[in-house]
Amino acid sequence: MLNKGNLSTTKARNTLAILGVIFFSANLRAPLTSVGPVIGEISLDLSLSKTAAGMLTTIPLLAFGFLSSLIPRFSQRFGMELVLLLSLLLLSVGLGLRSYGSIITLFIGAALVGTAITFGNVLMPAFIKTRFPKKIGVMMGVYSVGMNLTAALAAGLSIGIGKWTNLGWKGSIGVWIILAIIGVIIWAPQLQSTRRKRKISVEKKMAKPKQVKVNLLKSRLAWAVTIYMGLQSLMYYCLTAWLPKVAQDWGMTIEASGWVLAYVQFAQLPTTFVGSVVAARMRDQRMLSALTGILFILGITGILIFKTKYILLWCILLGVGSGLAFSLSMLFFVLRTQNTLQAAKLSGMAQSFGYLIAATGPAIFGGIFDLTSSWTLSFVFLMLMSMVLLVAGVIAGKDSWVT
Repeated sequence: MLNKGNLSTTKARNTLAILGVIFFSANLRAPLTSVGPVIGEISLDLSLSKTAAGMLTTIPLLAFGFLSSLIPRFSQRFGMELVLLLSLLLLSVGLGLRSYGSIITLFIGAALVGTAITFGNVLMPAFIKTRFPKKIGVMMGVYSVGMNLTAALAAGLSIGIGKWTNLGWKGSIGVWIILAIIGVIIWAPQLQSTRRKRKISVEKKMAKPKQVKVNLLKSRLAWAVTIYMGLQSLMYYCLTAWLPKVAQDWGMTIEASGWVLAYVQFAQLPTTFVGSVVAARMRDQRMLSALTGILFILGITGILIFKTKYILLWCILLGVGSGLAFSLSMLFFVLRTQNTLQAAKLSGMAQSFGYLIAATGPAIFGGIFDLTSSWTLSFVFLMLMSMVLLVAGVIAGKDSWVT
C-alpha cells in the first residue's frame, strides 16, 4: 500500500511538473509576438516615432541580454521554483501596465515583461534538466511547442482580439495577462517540494566530490553555442518585428500580414518538438545545425526573388529552420554541460550575449531600409547572418562538453 501511495504521489508530482512546463512556456513568447501586428496602431494612438515604436521589441531583448547572466545567482540563493513563480507574477504586472494606455506605462510594462521572460528563458532548461533527466529531449520539445504555439496564436489573432474586445491594441497585447495568471496558479504547487529538494541536494553535495569549475568565457564551445543562440534569435526577432510590415509594403492587407508571421510560427511547431527529441538521441548535432542555416538561406532567397509570391512556402522554410534552430540552441545548454549549475550558467551566458546580438537585428534591418528605401539589402543582411549561424552551429553541434 505504501509503495502504491508513493507511486501515486510521484505521478501527481510529475503531472504537475509537466503542466508547469507547458503553462510557463506558453507565457514566454506570446507577450512579444502580439505586439508586431498592432505596432502601427500603437504608434498612431500614442504618436510614437518609428524608432520609439521599435523599442517595444528592443527593450525586452535588452533585458534578456543584460540580465540573463545574473539569474543563476537568484536561483541558487532563493530556489529555482520560487524565482520562476515570482517571474510569472512580475509578468502579470508588466502586461497590465503595458496595456494601460500611456507612453510611460507602455515602456515600463515592456521592461517588466522583458525582465520576467528573461527568468524563464534562463531557468526553464535547467529546471527540465533537473526534473526530467531521463526525458530531456521530450520535455524540451514540450517546452518549445508550448512557447511557439502561443506565439503563433498571438501573432495571428492579435488584431482580431483587439476588434472582438473593442479595446483595440490595448486588448491585443493585454489579453495575455489571463494566461500569465493561469501560469501562476499552475506553477504554485511546484513550491511544495522545494524544501525537500534542497535537503536532498545538500546531502548529495556532501556525498559527492567537489565539482570542477569551468570558465565559460574561455570556452570555444560555449562561445559557439552563444553565437548560435544569438543569431537564431536575431533571425526570429527580425522576422517578428518586420515581416508583417514588409508584407504590407509589398501589397498585403494588414490582417493578412499578421497571418504571414503566424505561418512562420506554426511551421516551427513540428520541428520544435520533433527536433528536440531527435537531436537529444543523437551524439552529434552538426548535421542538424547546418540544416538550420540552409533552411534560413533558402527561405530568405525565396523572399528576395519572389517577394509575396509563394509566401507560404518561404514562411514554412523559415519556420522550420527557426524552430529547429531554437530547439537546438536550448538543447545545447543541456547537452554541452555536465550538471544543472553548468547548464544554468551556460544558459545565462548564451542568452545574455546572445540576446544583445539579437537586439541589434531589428534596428539594423529597419535602418538598412531607411538608408536604401528598399527591403532588399535588409534581407541580404539576414542572408549573411544565416551563413554565420551555419558555421557556429556546426561547432556547437560537436559531441563534447564545455571545458
